[in-house]
Amino acid sequence: MTRQESSDSAYEGLANTPERTTRTPTFAPGTFRPSPGRANPLRMLLTQTRAESLLTLRHPEQALLTLLIPLVLLIGMSTLDIGLVEQPRVDSVTPRILALAVMSTGFTGQAIALGFDRRYGVIKRLSATALPRWVLIAGRVLAALLVVALQTVVLGGTALVLGWHPSGAGVATAVPVLILGTLVFGAGGVLVGGALRAETVLAVANTVWFALLLAGGLAIPARHLPGFMSSLAEYLPSGALAEALGACLADGTAPTAGSLLVLLCWGAVAGALAVRTTRLS
Repeated sequence: MTRQESSDSAYEGLANTPERTTRTPTFAPGTFRPSPGRANPLRMLLTQTRAESLLTLRHPEQALLTLLIPLVLLIGMSTLDIGLVEQPRVDSVTPRILALAVMSTGFTGQAIALGFDRRYGVIKRLSATALPRWVLIAGRVLAALLVVALQTVVLGGTALVLGWHPSGAGVATAVPVLILGTLVFGAGGVLVGGALRAETVLAVANTVWFALLLAGGLAIPARHLPGFMSSLAEYLPSGALAEALGACLADGTAPTAGSLLVLLCWGAVAGALAVRTTRLS
């Protein structure tokens, strides 16, 4: 038999072989654990919020800035006989200290945290994971709101012990003002922390914090500030927030449209600039 005849016979044998069919095995759902797949977005958001909140609360410098300093100022300014603070002192001081706490968490805390997260590549690495960008942003926002809520409970409880008597309607009205203030100062924190180097962020954030504390009428009532600073205070975000909270908590009335407009303008400008200038590294 020649080689050609051998090849032809072998080809005929393969041609007469029944065609094989391949079947993909199927398994019941839950057979393999862990089951691969994307996590639930709500669960990712809750996990990210929890992580951001714990990082803020465990940091000693953040705790000093966001809670201990406002608490010391609240007790000192409410109990010491300072002629610049009108009676009853605790009623006058508490709204301004709450504004200071919001500024500390929303602006200074967010700016420093974001600046050093960029320096160490945390933001870049998180952006490369399966976490959507909106989860990263919303997690930081919700963490800031949770910290502000904790500050409000601690400072408000201390003020009640010192003799603070806010109106129930004023407390309900102050809640959205606190949320608005946190978002406004948070936008400013992202603007500073997302554009500058970490060391520069540390210096700028603390300097702005002191400037807004003094010029915004938080440490000293705005009417007692010298010269043009008394009229400038109401156009600063810290002064506008203190005025809005004072109207709610001290006077029991709704905040003025002017103070809310100032906050909205600062938040819009800071947010628009932050979108353009924020970098991952």
